[in-house]
Amino acid sequence: MRLNGTGSLSGPQAPGGSGTFASTPAEKAAAANTIENELEDKTKTSTEHADETTNSTIKGFDGWDTAAGLKKVAETWDKQVAVLMGRLGAEKIALRGATGQFVRNDIGLGDQFRPIGRSGLHGV
Repeated sequence: MRLNGTGSLSGPQAPGGSGTFASTPAEKAAAANTIENELEDKTKTSTEHADETTNSTIKGFDGWDTAAGLKKVAETWDKQVAVLMGRLGAEKIALRGATGQFVRNDIGLGDQFRPIGRSGLHGV
């Protein structure tokens, strides 16, 4: 029997994957901080600016069908922004939580292997 290849020695990969772990705890923290300090703030500021401009335009078209249409668009926009802000918040929390989860998993696995080293066979 002949084996044509063994594939990657680092284990299975997703299509297009590099085979390396995605990020370090520091990189996860930096990404969460970017979401909190840049993306959430800039999204909120941009939304407030768009709301002010849209509300001013709606007033300018008061009594016209255009005002009603703009109001409907503004309501849809606000709902979409709320979903986006929720998603950003969830991603930020997930990034911060993932770091602790990986550390707890590593410690737990290490604890499972420690009794092996304390057996009577240690040093044999």
